[in-house]
This record gives sequence, C-alpha cells and structure tokens, in this order.
Amino acid sequence: MFVSNSMTRKVITVEPDDGIFKAQELMAENKIRHLPVTTSGNRLIGVVTDRDIRSALPYKFFKSTPSEAEKNNVAELKIKDIMTKDPITISPAFTIQDALLVIQDARVGALPVVKEDGTLTGIISVRDLLRAFINVLGIGEPGTLLCILVEEKVGQLKKIVDAITEENISCGSVLVARYWEKDKRAVFPYLLTQNVVYIKEKLTRLGFTLLDPMEWYLDQLPKNE
Repeated sequence: MFVSNSMTRKVITVEPDDGIFKAQELMAENKIRHLPVTTSGNRLIGVVTDRDIRSALPYKFFKSTPSEAEKNNVAELKIKDIMTKDPITISPAFTIQDALLVIQDARVGALPVVKEDGTLTGIISVRDLLRAFINVLGIGEPGTLLCILVEEKVGQLKKIVDAITEENISCGSVLVARYWEKDKRAVFPYLLTQNVVYIKEKLTRLGFTLLDPMEWYLDQLPKNE
C-alpha cells in the first residue's frame, strides 16, 4: 500500500508571513497538530506544529490572562519565525511501511508528502498510518488473535495456514515476529471468528506451542546467551 493511497489530500496550510494565532485557530478548528508552510505554487518550505506554538507563547498565556500589550507582542510573531525549515518529507510513491519507519526514526507525528518538483501533495500522520494498518491487518472486523511459537524453517507458516483454512476459518492477517530463543519465530494469525477452541487444539496436536498474545510484546530483546 502506497502513501498516496493513505495520505490526507486536502491539506490545510499556512504561509510564512501568517501570524501564529492564525495557525493556532486552524489547528483547533480542524483538530490537527501539524500545518505545512507553503509559498506560491504550493511549494513546501516548512512545518509548524502545536508544540512550536506552545513554545513561542509566554508562560502567562497558560496561567493567567495576558495583557493587550502582551497579546500584541505575540501577534507580531510570524510562522516563519517558529516553523521548522526544510522538514523531513516523504514521496507519494513510498509505502506505508516506509512512512512508518521514517516517522519512527525522525520522531515526528506527521510527514508532508511532496512530489519530485517540491510541491506539496498531501500529509500522512500517525493517525493515517494506524487507519491504513487496521485496514491491511483486517482487525477492524471481530476476531481472535492467536500466538503460535514455531521453528524457523521453511514450511511452518504454510502448515499453520493450511490447518486454519481446512476448518473454513478466514484469516484477517498473519504476522511473523522474531522470538528471543534462537531459531524460533512467533506467528500471529488474526482469525475472523470467536470460536477458536478446536483450531487451537488442532495446532497443538500438530506440534505447535501456543502462547498468550496478551503476554507478548514486540520489543522484547533476545535473552543473553
């Protein structure tokens, strides 16, 4: 799935000479936290976030009512004074996996989507990525997640999928994750049924070990040898 299929196309933007109160109002009205900053021709030159605005506002704006003079001083601040220049961007031809990795590495909440000529074509946020992965994984439908410990060798995944389909059970998705024991993997089939007692017994008879998915966490490090 490509970024172009998951991004928000109708992007709300600001210009570099706009005041920060305008950006604050746009964020509040549209329930967003990131505003691309563009110039003529919709060319991206920066990004301003709700954090940028909070950092620019004096402490008094949060704890008491500022005076008119203080409001006027802040009103003189422009987007270009607080924005992040030359922000990290992503191409519409990238996959959602690419976008997820970039967001994780850059520690940002959204990425402007920019064409090769530098024009803004969309924005993809963590919320957009979550929606896309819910779609891909099929977890928007009622079902049950299993966690199966397998040996890391060819044919194991096919064996599990065959066992499931033989019972006329549909899979919303199947994920394979690393395990902290050598030569092991954890397989997570999301089954589109609540009745999983028999399939769990069948998988156990086939020699697989079933784990509690609620006790699993993907970031667990391998055990020290």
